Amino acid sequence: MITILGIESSCDDTSAAIIRDGVICSNVVAGQAVHERYGGVVPELASRAHQQNIIPVVHDALKQAGISKEELSAVAFTRGPGLLGSLLVGTSFAKGFSSALNIPMIEVNHLQAHVLAHFIKEDESDMNQPSFPFLCLLVSGGNSQIILVKDYNDMQIIGQTIDDAAGEAFDKCAKVMDLGYPGGPVVDRLAKLGDPDRFKFNKPHVAGYDYSFSGLKTSFLYFLRDELKNDADFINLNKEDLCASLQKTIIDVLMNKLYLAAKDLNIKEVAVAGGVSANSGLREAFETYSRKYGWKIHIPKFSYTTDNAAMVAITGYFKYIDKEFCGPEVTPYARVSI
Repeated sequence: MITILGIESSCDDTSAAIIRDGVICSNVVAGQAVHERYGGVVPELASRAHQQNIIPVVHDALKQAGISKEELSAVAFTRGPGLLGSLLVGTSFAKGFSSALNIPMIEVNHLQAHVLAHFIKEDESDMNQPSFPFLCLLVSGGNSQIILVKDYNDMQIIGQTIDDAAGEAFDKCAKVMDLGYPGGPVVDRLAKLGDPDRFKFNKPHVAGYDYSFSGLKTSFLYFLRDELKNDADFINLNKEDLCASLQKTIIDVLMNKLYLAAKDLNIKEVAVAGGVSANSGLREAFETYSRKYGWKIHIPKFSYTTDNAAMVAITGYFKYIDKEFCGPEVTPYARVSI
């Protein structure tokens, strides 16, 4: 029996989870409301909050799973990418925990973990995991990538943003409209009430499977600037339609490249992962493409879309099987690819 403790501390959520033989036993997340007043994550405040939260979330994860720390086979932790100060807290805790219990440490790539979240089993009978090879659209505040997944530890990025990520486009445009932080979920909520065809924004023309969202952000900003000259209350009067039109544009860009990759590679099994995979419009687009093109789709539970330790634990589980352990000399990294 393989029992993995996962630790996630890459940004502003402190999380601990227990996976036993691929089945989720617990997944505890502690958020950080302190960043709301600043309109974004403040790294120093994030690392301090992680220090306060890490022991309670691990305690709760073990308690909810109904196991003792002595039953753990290994501790898996996010090594990167992410905020260095935040990662240091999780890495340091994993080192101490591993040493005290004399169990192996497993370093986890945060991006790989988002993809492998699709392999978390809810119970022993859960057989809804993807088959290899499949495509995964990884979309978050920092990443927009199309990944060819050949195996648990064999992934190839075939398309990625050349500038801003889709999640960043959502958040920055929401900030311009003064919708609060984080802006993405607010845009999604308001978009359900608006007309997605009311306004048109520039779509990038980038070769291959790569993305670009900086031009869309600029287009959106200039559009609002011009409209506000004529009507100072334009945003407030058209908030729902603006959000719906923005969301439709971003999703169209994402899905068009994903469809192109799936067609060129003749792959019918397609997944989505990352924070933006919680977006209702993107989820509906996946359902639509599934019906239209015969895709077998994999959409994660909402609890696995944002940063969480369950995805770290399942990645650690597969690495444990392959005996991919690391030593106490490892240090976190802020930037890295899959």
